[in-house]
Amino acid sequence: MIISTIEPKIYSFQSECYDPVVMVDQNNNDLPKDFFLDQNYPNPFNPLTIINYQLPIDCYVTLKVYNLLGQEVATLVDEIQEAGYKSIALDGSKLPSAVYFYRMTAESFIETKKLLLAK
Repeated sequence: MIISTIEPKIYSFQSECYDPVVMVDQNNNDLPKDFFLDQNYPNPFNPLTIINYQLPIDCYVTLKVYNLLGQEVATLVDEIQEAGYKSIALDGSKLPSAVYFYRMTAESFIETKKLLLAK
């Protein structure tokens, strides 16, 4: 049995609204068969939540957060990523309590989900 540990990549993003720190875990032991965007957990959250998604192929991925007016408040992912299961931790500590939407695009896959920040 071979056991491997993959260190998560840590990204910092600058925004007018806040400076979230997100982590991407890459575990390519078993590749998913389909694209998938999971509901964030916990939801509602304060101030951290996790967004899981999966990529069956290497591709260009964007994952963005929008407010109710459709204004982009954060870009969590904007890069080519390897196939696998991914996790992003979103820090909403500098955002106001509100309903937000997060949207993932990868190849022809586009999905939007709702999240609630409750302080």
